[in-house]
Amino acid sequence: MSKTALIIVDMQNDYFPQGKWTLTGIETAAANTAKVLATFRERQQPVIHVRHEFPSNDAPFFVPGSEGANIHADLRPADGEFQILKNEVNSFKGTELQALLQREQITELVIVGAMSHICIDAITRAAGDLGYANTVLHDACATLDAEFNGVQVPAAQVHAAFMAALAFAYADVISTDTFLSRG
Repeated sequence: MSKTALIIVDMQNDYFPQGKWTLTGIETAAANTAKVLATFRERQQPVIHVRHEFPSNDAPFFVPGSEGANIHADLRPADGEFQILKNEVNSFKGTELQALLQREQITELVIVGAMSHICIDAITRAAGDLGYANTVLHDACATLDAEFNGVQVPAAQVHAAFMAALAFAYADVISTDTFLSRG
């Protein structure tokens, strides 16, 4: 029998307006995350909040102990929800995430959060390689504009490219409303 957990990755203050690293579409992603979070809470299904802090105070954002490194007020963990602190891009690396999933007998993951092209990509690929069945809610994820080799890539294109890659081999990539309509 499968057991599903919601994993909310890096929905922290620095990614929101007035933060140090504001993402494109973060408010929409947060609103969709809140809808899914409410559903998981209502169904008493496991919720895992992943929070990133860089190991140094010299970090560009998510400085240890800062308000920017805190989970956004609309998405803060409730009593009994799991919390994982990470210092790396991949939520599995150097954390107890894999042990937690095994202990709780979780086999399926619903993944939301930030950034689409970094931490969402890393956790989804790692989870897939570890044998988890993944669902990524694309409209509950956010990212930002990128640049490579002098080419400017708008956030919407960055997001679409990474969601397409994840959908190809690592996850069912769907909208929040589609996920919620499945019951």
